[in-house]
Amino acid sequence: MNDNELRTFEDRMRELVAAFCEPNNVPGFLAGVHHAGEQVVVAHGTANVATDAPMRADTGFLFGSVTKVMTTTLVLQQVDRGVLDLDTPVVSYLPELTLAVPGSAEKILVRHLLSHTNGIDADLYFPDAKGRDALKTYVEGLATCGTLFEPGEQLSYSNGGMILAGRLLEVVTGLTFPELLQRDIYTPVGMRHSSSSAEQAILRSTAVGHFPDPETLTAEPTAVFTLPETWGPAGGTPIGTVADLLAFGRTHLDGGMAPTGARVLSAESTALMQETSHDMATPNVPPMGLGWVRYPFGDATVLAMSGASPGGVAILCVLPEHDLVFAAFGNTPDAILLQDQLLQWLLKDRLGVETPALFTETPQEIDLTPYVGTYRSNQLRVDVRIADGQLEEHVTYEPADASQERIFADFAGGATSAPPQRYVPVRPGLFAPVGYPPETFDGYLRLLLVSYHDVRDGQTRFRNGGGRLTRRV
Repeated sequence: MNDNELRTFEDRMRELVAAFCEPNNVPGFLAGVHHAGEQVVVAHGTANVATDAPMRADTGFLFGSVTKVMTTTLVLQQVDRGVLDLDTPVVSYLPELTLAVPGSAEKILVRHLLSHTNGIDADLYFPDAKGRDALKTYVEGLATCGTLFEPGEQLSYSNGGMILAGRLLEVVTGLTFPELLQRDIYTPVGMRHSSSSAEQAILRSTAVGHFPDPETLTAEPTAVFTLPETWGPAGGTPIGTVADLLAFGRTHLDGGMAPTGARVLSAESTALMQETSHDMATPNVPPMGLGWVRYPFGDATVLAMSGASPGGVAILCVLPEHDLVFAAFGNTPDAILLQDQLLQWLLKDRLGVETPALFTETPQEIDLTPYVGTYRSNQLRVDVRIADGQLEEHVTYEPADASQERIFADFAGGATSAPPQRYVPVRPGLFAPVGYPPETFDGYLRLLLVSYHDVRDGQTRFRNGGGRLTRRV
């Protein structure tokens, strides 16, 4: 692009951001695009409504689960060096690992941690520990956690698997996860403004998350900035800027070679992360690579990972076929709607990629009885019944103890329960929430769909919502 085209592109992105943020009470937003050698970063609004600090292009924010791609990269670095093997059981490196189901830990391979196919039932397990032994404490606590399925059998988004991978890295390198992240990702990639602690982030411009006030819907600052240090490798603590995320994305765009010229990961391992490792064959759970989720958008595959933090959401997308990286952060949970909107705009207007309608058929009349029942995972219960010819789901959080409840409530902005949600069938095994137009699910928000899997004796064994499995009880 020439200078005029670049300014026009930047102005249009700025307009789209402002048009969404103002009516939707999103205090601040950041978006960055690197395409064919050109880079644009747009900042809008306020980083913290309590201080009225402006959102700037160099404002830092919590990466959230985008960190999982960094954790995966760190593991593959150790594979490149011959220290780790993807097809070796995790207990070969961490013999102390145990789960509540006898013999289940021994079946988990290193690969299963990175592909979210490990089956560990610990998605809402939040031990509150600090310091060098934080991840060690987490792994010790897994002895109280069960399993959802046999490793490799299903796919369920796994915070526990990534945290376990982080502890595995600590054991084989002798460094803490934050130290390793700084040495092997931040420094060679050129992520000069990234850190792993609130103490470091407070020294520079940093955004905080917000939640809508239940009565006024105005954005109020989160009561807690980060999740516990035990969640670092899953995205609890790493912080940085849009430019830093773009640099990391460019490293994966360029076969593991960072913008600094440093070789961060081998071309073979970079490609392996981008290949499909497990596919649930349902649109609400896109194919999984190692670390990356492979979102199909028409003829384009978007390697992506979004990252929720208390009151905020980040996203990183890489399109190797189109030489494009997109990164964004908004400081309310609803900002994910704008991220989806911007991604689809980039695909259509920048790359000429059309996103086809996900649903073209008329909703079917199907037998709902196979899906009715109660499904559970760690501290979560989902009761499914038939109401007025639709499925109705009631999700209940059942905290293990007061500490778990406190941390989860802070992460969710104080809300630990939700009203029942009705769903209409799209096709057998796939349901859409009532009240959304079909085009809502064409892009990233296909995650709002719910699917049911593995019919046995006329009943489904698993429910998948938001990429996470619950199992029939």
